[in-house]
Amino acid sequence: MKELVTSKWLKQNLNNPNLIILDASLKQSVNTTNIQQFEGTIPNARFFDLKNVYLDKESPFPNTIPKPEHFELECRKLGINNDSEIVVFDSRGIYSSPRAWWLFKVMGHQNIAVLNGGLPDWISNTYPVVENHFSQFEEGNFYVAFNQSLVVDFNQVSKNTIAKEFTIVDARSEGRFNGTEKEPRAHLKNGSIENSVNIPYQQVLKNGRYKSKIELKAIFENKCTNENDLVFSCGSGITACIVMLACHIGYSNSLKVYDGSWTEWAERNDLKFS
Repeated sequence: MKELVTSKWLKQNLNNPNLIILDASLKQSVNTTNIQQFEGTIPNARFFDLKNVYLDKESPFPNTIPKPEHFELECRKLGINNDSEIVVFDSRGIYSSPRAWWLFKVMGHQNIAVLNGGLPDWISNTYPVVENHFSQFEEGNFYVAFNQSLVVDFNQVSKNTIAKEFTIVDARSEGRFNGTEKEPRAHLKNGSIENSVNIPYQQVLKNGRYKSKIELKAIFENKCTNENDLVFSCGSGITACIVMLACHIGYSNSLKVYDGSWTEWAERNDLKFS
């Protein structure tokens, strides 16, 4: 599957028995108070719960990638199989769905796409919406082939501030990156990781959809000097995946994310307000 599918494509394929639709909407998050959220869901969609299920609950940092065995078990509970064709969307257009897309890539499942424009685009096409998620399915046979190389950790980023072997692409706002805007997590100081560049996630989107490949390529060429050595970061690992997927669509194949992002970096470097 391509990285993105349209609402028209999804509507035409709703009855494909091998297709699994995942709703990865976040009901609440720390920095999206001005983003409209649409109610309801797409018919046959199963809820992919990023905030309560598909994360490591033992981690002190938010949205940490789940352990492979946990991800495998929970995907089986959702009825996902090894050969499933997956389309993931969210209720804000493009927000949390790229995070789900990335998780499946890390866990070795390649046959997955994001619905470009998400639920808002689906609704704008006057396609049907239902109140409840689909829940009548048998356990799947999904298994994980974990790709550790796509998950960059604190120690790697720390060493890179000296070695400069890769470039951190920060998806937070320009104000947060430059230290002129407060962090939504009030105890953390603002600022950015040394030698990183800033591409706010809003810059790769237009009307809730990804910009064209040509537009995305121009954005990354303006900010990045080496397309092969990019690692994506944000506040806690969600919006980093928006920019990562934009890069994958229009610029390079890098799928690496600093999963702890600024929250872990600030906490572990004691960049906190007293």
